[in-house]
Amino acid sequence: MKRSFLSRLHTHGIYYLIGALLLLVGVPLYQFTILNPEGYNTALATVSKGSFVTYLLWLQAHLGQFLGYRVLLIMSFALLLSLPFTVFRIIVAQEILGREDVEQEKLVNDAATTASDEEDDNENRDEEETDGMPPYAWRGRGFAVLAAWAGLTGVIFVTGGTILSTLYLFIIGSSFSSHATVEGAFSGLSSTFDILTYTVGGGLLATALLFFGAIIASRGRHLWPGIWVLFSYLAIAGAALLSGSAVAVATVASAPAEGQATLTSPAILIFALWVLWLGIMLVRLKPEP
Repeated sequence: MKRSFLSRLHTHGIYYLIGALLLLVGVPLYQFTILNPEGYNTALATVSKGSFVTYLLWLQAHLGQFLGYRVLLIMSFALLLSLPFTVFRIIVAQEILGREDVEQEKLVNDAATTASDEEDDNENRDEEETDGMPPYAWRGRGFAVLAAWAGLTGVIFVTGGTILSTLYLFIIGSSFSSHATVEGAFSGLSSTFDILTYTVGGGLLATALLFFGAIIASRGRHLWPGIWVLFSYLAIAGAALLSGSAVAVATVASAPAEGQATLTSPAILIFALWVLWLGIMLVRLKPEP
């Protein structure tokens, strides 16, 4: 592995570690220690029941704390913008290394063959050269490309949806009072932002994790170290939870927070653990001797 590529992986790994730790520790800790003592969890619970007055009054009184919470959430996903194509490049590099190993092994076998086996060896060599690479290599890279673009688009939707939701809630909350009435469009717009974030963004992330996990798992120990194979299984599990969350949020579009309470938090937790695992593996990579 070239040092320039390795140094970029180390740098990206640090970004992913920070993003994952924000999702796993920073955001929940901020909510439990700063927001919940101020009544955030109680106010949020009223949203799932279709009542927005208590939530908006809470926002009006705690805009600074709310913005701090959302900034942490936005930062955690913004740090992951390069992640999908980083995983894609790792998969491609591993495919190339695997192909080179096969070719080297083939050369050793060719040098060891006897003259009496030359005809059979030529037949086998012709069959291998029709592919020019390990079995299903092109197919795997095709799915890796789809996974990379789905993952990048998913991170953009999650980050962008959270930003739009934050700006909208800040505008509404800053001007709301106990004498004001909730605008009729509030529920619809809030639902739209949550669907963009958790259904569209989360669904795209689920697609990316599923494809990445399936590609690595399908090669197994033939191409990947055991730790990467286990990593792929966690990706598939994360894809299942993110898919369930995406469907749940879309199903309860009239009160998306209700759908988030059941599956979205565990899905984000598994996704963050997957990102943390990736970050640790990247910062621990060493150049080949």
